[in-house]
Amino acid sequence: MIRKLAFVAVLIGSLMILISACGGQSVQLAPATEVVVATEAPTATQAPTEAPPALTGDVSRGGRLYDKWAEELGVDVPEGDHPLWATQTTNTRKGADTWRCKECHGWDYKGAEGAYGSGSHKTGFTGVMGLSGKDPSEILDILKGSTNPDHDFSAYMDDQALTDLALFMSETLMDYSVFINADKSLVGGDAAEGETFVGEVCMECHGPKGLSLNFGDVNEPEYQGTIALDNPWEFMHKIRYGQPGFAEMPSLVDDGVDDVTLANVLAHVSTFPTSSPVSEGGRLYDNWISAMDVDAPATDQPLFATQTTNTRTGRDTWRCKECHGWDYKGVDGAYGSGSHMTGFPGLRASSLMSAEDLTAWLDGTKNADHNFVGEGMLGEAQAAMLVAFLQSNKIDTTAFIAEDGTVSGGYTQRGADFFDLNCADCHGEDGTTLNFGSDTEPEYVGTVGADNPWEFIHKISYGHPGAIMPSGINMDWSLQDIIDVLTFVRTLPTK
Repeated sequence: MIRKLAFVAVLIGSLMILISACGGQSVQLAPATEVVVATEAPTATQAPTEAPPALTGDVSRGGRLYDKWAEELGVDVPEGDHPLWATQTTNTRKGADTWRCKECHGWDYKGAEGAYGSGSHKTGFTGVMGLSGKDPSEILDILKGSTNPDHDFSAYMDDQALTDLALFMSETLMDYSVFINADKSLVGGDAAEGETFVGEVCMECHGPKGLSLNFGDVNEPEYQGTIALDNPWEFMHKIRYGQPGFAEMPSLVDDGVDDVTLANVLAHVSTFPTSSPVSEGGRLYDNWISAMDVDAPATDQPLFATQTTNTRTGRDTWRCKECHGWDYKGVDGAYGSGSHMTGFPGLRASSLMSAEDLTAWLDGTKNADHNFVGEGMLGEAQAAMLVAFLQSNKIDTTAFIAEDGTVSGGYTQRGADFFDLNCADCHGEDGTTLNFGSDTEPEYVGTVGADNPWEFIHKISYGHPGAIMPSGINMDWSLQDIIDVLTFVRTLPTK
């Protein structure tokens, strides 16, 4: 309409010019009638549309969320299976596992086209590798259910967590096939170069052979070497982004470590052992019920009825340490008196016995009342671990700890430095972060060190049953190192 009106105005103007010019004569026109023409109001010019702000976040946190978002966020996993789980039948896992991104899309990010294209983890779901390089806002929408309402995670993760996850998939996915073949064999990694890196970066926590921290338990031990050999894609993911809910594990992506160095680390760690029978056996000796996460037998250990000095009942009567002592000397050691006394002998001589003889003692062959093997108790693998511990040169502390529990020969400041480097992250600077007792009867690391130095030595050497606690013997800590820590710990609060 406006364009038409403009055309009429131009036409009238042209006629006026033409009439004025005709023969130079003045032409008298009839008086014009004023015509008011209604016109449309001009449209306001719209401001240019601004692009939405770019998403910002933490890609390494996104990698950890991909692994186990509930653990990284410190929240409970939703009840039941993920809604999409019912659309597949090949992966029989239930509950929490079904909510992990990696369980559908794989550690190699390729889903059905990758390592999870077969085997017990197979779901048939597609991978996320195709999202690499895509607009993270697009990926964020997918995580909020834009393509499938059953894939909406916004009820469980806040916007920042979902943004971190989107950025992880958009910006940092790595095609591991450059270094890892489909059959798990490795390509191109230099184990010697990896050894140097591991010694400088990883050994402080994992030990020289990766055996200090057991991510599994005595039922299914899982060490650095276990993961590198069984699932090299998982190994690469975890060293790149870190361990969910465990801030002490660094992200090598954040540290700017290049892919070739990562492949070298994998090559070296793949040479590590996958089990540590002595330290695992030490945990079983401490408390095999807790270490195996099983129910305690319903009755007292049968041999407990043959003594009257130790009045404990139930699960305590099944602990090896309760009869044979933290110093492994039984009636000839610290448990030769007091409320723990049973009168049973120690185990020092067990290091001279054959595996067959020790197994016969554990499975009841030598004494039917001393049977610890069977349903609900030690399995064959766990019995072998306990035998390995019994055959080891168990720690003799007589040069440092007197019969009355007095400790000598330790260096407090050296122990403080050692504690700060290796223990304070979990136990706190004053050792009171973890309470092994109760609110009314607290038990801190200082309590254990003061009340029972032999127990302290055992736990720092072999680890704590059912917990991811470093094993000193697998960290190559010397007895002097341990005594120095004990000396310092005895200065910490006990209540």
